[in-house]
Amino acid sequence: MSRDEKLKERWELLVERLSRQFSDGDPLEIDGMIYLVGVQELGSFHRGFKKDEKINLMHIAICRLLEPYGYYDFDFFDDEGWPHYKVKEQLPPLKSGEQAILMKEALVNYFLEKEYID
Repeated sequence: MSRDEKLKERWELLVERLSRQFSDGDPLEIDGMIYLVGVQELGSFHRGFKKDEKINLMHIAICRLLEPYGYYDFDFFDDEGWPHYKVKEQLPPLKSGEQAILMKEALVNYFLEKEYID
């Protein structure tokens, strides 16, 4: 099976599982998954977030997801427990489709690492 086919298969499995668990079966989109990663990384599962905090959660998630690709490095946790990252290397300019593929691959790898999918 090619790398692209394996990614597609794992992506579909991830969408199905997360959608069933977090969105009553409606297909969860990439933004929703990124938000879930942010909540996971912050570790505050049972509280509401303000709009600016939701944006920060998505930023945390993107940094965490792209860390293995060499774009970010974890820096520190602040006094409120929020993780902070520093830019290690600027992302190259990507077309919309290339961005989507990168994020799908990063999400699949994250959930493989967390053993949520295999």
